[in-house]
Amino acid sequence: MTMTATARPIDGTLRHEIDVNGRHTITTDEPEKLGGSDTAPAPHELLPAILASCVSTMITLYARTRDWELEDVRVDVSYDHDSTPRQVHTTIHLPDGLTPEQVRRLQRVAETCPVKRALEAGFTFEQLIALDLPTTHPAERDPSHSA
Repeated sequence: MTMTATARPIDGTLRHEIDVNGRHTITTDEPEKLGGSDTAPAPHELLPAILASCVSTMITLYARTRDWELEDVRVDVSYDHDSTPRQVHTTIHLPDGLTPEQVRRLQRVAETCPVKRALEAGFTFEQLIALDLPTTHPAERDPSHSA
């Protein structure tokens, strides 16, 4: 399944509105020191956010199917974007009272996070530049053109 995202600047600023799969909208911005207004995360800040959310979601979904109470789950992700290779550290905080087997299962489930698996597998990139033409009718662009 292909997923899509389309970003557009808001009023010519560094704030961007991103349409995700035609169903959701998120906003990004840059810190003030880079000319933004710091009203939303910067694009590169979304990487640790999506990883933390993905791991937490996988754990919660798994626990829910087994009627395990996990209201106090928390996933912390630290991402060092200056290192090569990039460094990601994930800490999963689980509530007290789980059996060692439950903890082991949840650890395995955390490893199945699709975002983590995609990052581990690597990517290939293709980038195109499209010069979009005005959306006017050809006759409106060329006065000598007759209909």
